[in-house]
Formats: sequence, structure tokens, C-alpha cells
Amino acid sequence: MIVNKVEICGVNTAKLPVISASKMRELFEVMQKGEKRAREELIYGNLRLVLSVIQRFNNRGEYVDDLFQVGCIGLMKAIDNFDLSQNVKFSTYAVPMIIGEIRRYLRDNNPIRVSRSMRDVAYKALQVRDSLVSKYSREPSINEIALELKIPREEVIFALDAIQEPISLFEPIYHDGGDPIFVMDQISDEKNLDLSWLEGVAIKEALRKLSDREKHILTLRFFEGKTQMEVAEEIGISQAQVSRLEKAALGHMRKYI
Repeated sequence: MIVNKVEICGVNTAKLPVISASKMRELFEVMQKGEKRAREELIYGNLRLVLSVIQRFNNRGEYVDDLFQVGCIGLMKAIDNFDLSQNVKFSTYAVPMIIGEIRRYLRDNNPIRVSRSMRDVAYKALQVRDSLVSKYSREPSINEIALELKIPREEVIFALDAIQEPISLFEPIYHDGGDPIFVMDQISDEKNLDLSWLEGVAIKEALRKLSDREKHILTLRFFEGKTQMEVAEEIGISQAQVSRLEKAALGHMRKYI
């Protein structure tokens, strides 16, 4: 996916307008009286919202044009169902609907197969969820969804979990301007606490070349199987610093192995 692509689906994203809150309200009032041009102006004026949402899915290998079109469907649903009487910003209401539409698209194109019955339960749960969001202008709980469907809460959870798209271990979850922190950095290793790969004269010699701080971090991370966040809390530095020190230490070791 080309994150910095300017033209998407024939739309020059660099020239997309921004509509003020007062203008938005005026357009909604006119649209709800049957004026189609107002709806079109609301759609075009909120395309930046779709653009901001699809940035969240830039590591899924999907074409940006496809995601943009799907996001626009979610935007149009949000515009058609938005209730002016509710004291909520349109973006607050629209973003979850745009995200939901994109996630449905990704689930439908997911190569991992899920049983038809479980998929049906999941889709019904998502429909109920959208209905409750529209009704209450907030995210419903699993209990509320299960109550509407008249099925056990656990069944809803299993169904929704089954259709979630997989996340790459190399998906960044935090970036402070330096090295990004990936999903894999949050996972502790509970099966290889003895770290057999550290056994061997060459690796032991490489460890001796490290500073005490670097050795301490590698010991906590790989011998004790702690996450970077746990290491950061123990030695009193940020997780981003732990990530940088860990990568630097491993880089130094490679030079001696």
C-alpha cells in the first residue's frame, strides 16, 4: 500500500476541503430535507476522515484504492444515519463505522477459513453492534449485543474472535521518532527460558564484550523471557530505550560471533 499516494480513485487528496462544524450542521439539516447536493458535499468534505482511517491499515498488503472505496461506503452509511439531535461530533460517530466497513472487507478477503455458522453469528453481531451505535451513539458492550441476539455472551466472543484478521508480528505499535516498537517486542518467550541458542563458546565470548547494562537487558529479555515493557519498568527507562539498547547489544554480539 502506498501511504503517501496523492491521487486515490481519481481524487486529489492534497486538495480535499475541510468543513467547519457549523457548515456541517447546516448541510445535514438541508440533506435531511431531501437535498441530494448537500449529501454529496458532506461526502466530499469528509473524505479526509476516510484517508486518516485507512492509514491504520497500511501494513495489510491491500491496495489503497480498494480500502479508500470501502471506507467511503462506511462514510456514506455514517452520513445517512447520523442523528443531529445527539450531542456527538460527526467524526466521533463516523470513524468506527468506517473502520467497521474496512474490517468487514478485510475479513471477507481473509484466506483463513471460518465455519459458515460462526461467520453468520459474527456478521449478525456486527449488524447489531452498528444498530446500537446508531441508537445510543456509543460502543455497545458484548453483553448488550448478546442480549439483542438472544445467544450466550461466549458465543458472540468466539464468533467475533474467529473473523479477526491476523496481525503481523512486525506491525509497529509505537514510534517515538527513533526505532519503532513491533508486536513481537511485546511477546515474552515462555518456552525457551534456558535460551539454548546462547550456549556455545562464541556467544559467551560475545556476551563478555557487552557493557553491564546491555548484558542485564539481554538477560532479562532472553534468559528470563520478559517483555520490553517489563524490562523498562525494572531498570527505570522507557520501552523505546530498551528496544534501542537491545538492538544495539545484539548488533555488537554479531560482530564477535
